[in-house]
Amino acid sequence: MSITTPAFDSKSFLKGLTQRPGIYQMLGENESILYIGKAKNLRKRVASYFSKSKLPPKTQALVNRIISIDVTVTETEIEALLLEQNLIKQNLPPYNILLRDDKSYPHIFLSDKDQYPQLSFHRGPKRKKGSYFGPFPNIHAVRESMTFLQKTFKVRQCEDTFFKNRSRPCLQYQINRCTAPCVDLISPADYQKDVGYTKMFLDGKSDNLIKKFEEEMDLSSKNLNFENAALLRDQITALRKIQAEQIVESGNGNIDVVATAHGPAQGCVHILYIRQGRMMGSRTFYPRVPLASSPLEILEDFIPQYYLRDGSKSDFPKEIIVGMALDSHELLSSAISALAGYKVDIKSGVRSIRAKWVKLAEKTATQNLKSLIASKQNLLQKFESLKGALSLEELPARLECFDISHSSGEATVGSCVVFDKNGPLKSDYRRFNIKDITAGDDYAAMEQALSRRYKRLQEGEDKLPDILLIDGGLGQLKKAVDVLKELGVIGVQIVGVAKGKTRKAGFETLLLAPQSNEESKDYNFKELILGADSAALLLIQQIRDEAHRFAITGHRQQRDKKRRASTLESVEGVGAKRRRELLRFFGDINEVRRASVAELSRVPNISNKVAEAIYSALHNE
Repeated sequence: MSITTPAFDSKSFLKGLTQRPGIYQMLGENESILYIGKAKNLRKRVASYFSKSKLPPKTQALVNRIISIDVTVTETEIEALLLEQNLIKQNLPPYNILLRDDKSYPHIFLSDKDQYPQLSFHRGPKRKKGSYFGPFPNIHAVRESMTFLQKTFKVRQCEDTFFKNRSRPCLQYQINRCTAPCVDLISPADYQKDVGYTKMFLDGKSDNLIKKFEEEMDLSSKNLNFENAALLRDQITALRKIQAEQIVESGNGNIDVVATAHGPAQGCVHILYIRQGRMMGSRTFYPRVPLASSPLEILEDFIPQYYLRDGSKSDFPKEIIVGMALDSHELLSSAISALAGYKVDIKSGVRSIRAKWVKLAEKTATQNLKSLIASKQNLLQKFESLKGALSLEELPARLECFDISHSSGEATVGSCVVFDKNGPLKSDYRRFNIKDITAGDDYAAMEQALSRRYKRLQEGEDKLPDILLIDGGLGQLKKAVDVLKELGVIGVQIVGVAKGKTRKAGFETLLLAPQSNEESKDYNFKELILGADSAALLLIQQIRDEAHRFAITGHRQQRDKKRRASTLESVEGVGAKRRRELLRFFGDINEVRRASVAELSRVPNISNKVAEAIYSALHNE
């Protein structure tokens, strides 16, 4: 059902609108979607936007832009809620709260197919057979937990290929973080005991584990097995220490505590993750809130978008605790429970330790929002300073910076990072793998990266920047001027960021290209030196450093990939099958390098002649 008129006729539209559940899409010019909402009663909900009572300014701004409204009728309100979230994610309407985070959460994985199971980091679909523990809020929380487990229970964390091809214990055994099951220095039964302890800890049964260790320690002492008693004592100490560092709830609480704070056009949502009664960490989100006017409205929109998104079906808590009662808590609970496959309660007004968690989350959300707003204000001041330093008529809205990274010409990568008044726009970052140039020719590399970037912009891929920063001196800057002239790009201020004589931060020289479209062999660059404490220079340094980081990260990835692939590919007579056999036998390329000819010839399908060729190639690079 759709109505399209130059000025939206709400009275006529509402007369024919159903009172059944469904979703509504408010459309603006060129049928662009402005806002998507769901309703138990479509007529009543849509009519509220056109009531004579005073609307909030943000809502009135939305209503003034409406050209038409599309509705989709559903059987139930839950169906409407799920459809709403799918459409919001697909269309990203400007007046909806937008949660830009689609990453799956990390887990700890314990295999069960081996005699000596492996403990490992896992992210993504759970296809392997074994036990998954989590989710954890971030990689740091996983690594911290795995380090503790490695020190305390010594279950192996090495890759299977490395484990199966060991002939002697590795370094982890030497520093007492592994019991060397790879060379049978621990019996399968004793190893399984350590695996069992690891499971108990990850299942949140630390109290039971401590009691079990205390009983075993007493028994070992009575039997005069003081070495084992000392080991158990150290494990008990480690468990009690980690318990003391965390807020612990009795039982096996599997809870998310969600709190919000609200600012002008900006919200903050902070989530505490409680798993098996222990606080595993937290995470902060900064959704845009164009129509929300209170923390309650942010919660009402955030919770369905966060918990009903793709990829979260296996990571639901048993409870979601919020600091205020939600009008739609029953609807949300039913929808989330349907996806989870078990009951997920949404609770407010909690007491005791849970009330402390809520206060902690609320305090953190408020503090993080204040920090974000202060950071944005500081960034805006830097943009104002840059406008003055470069004598611009208007505040620059978009800045791009290019950098080149390579190792003696190997695996050359160009980077482009983008900033606006809110900071880095990481979705607009680009990397360019530079090809078909003389190794180490930075000028040619810069020319190729700029040409590829601005050809795409000319074709409408993205917006042109107001300022283009080039990390380099006159040579790179001239290439930038030539490329933009050749492509007919106008209105972009090009600025070279040249290191000073000391090559230290704060002593950079800025080289400004004239904004002229005339063909000229005389570049007439203007030099500009800003004070080390200049806000404009600090902004340029921040963007330049980010471009350098982004470039060198891409370069290292390309270099490592190339080296892994090319080392064995260059050996005559060693095809894909033999490379797989070598890596399966030795675990990695470093172990292949260390192997003698005799050890190489033990690999299936590797003759003495081929082994000698491999050894010669690896030791004559």
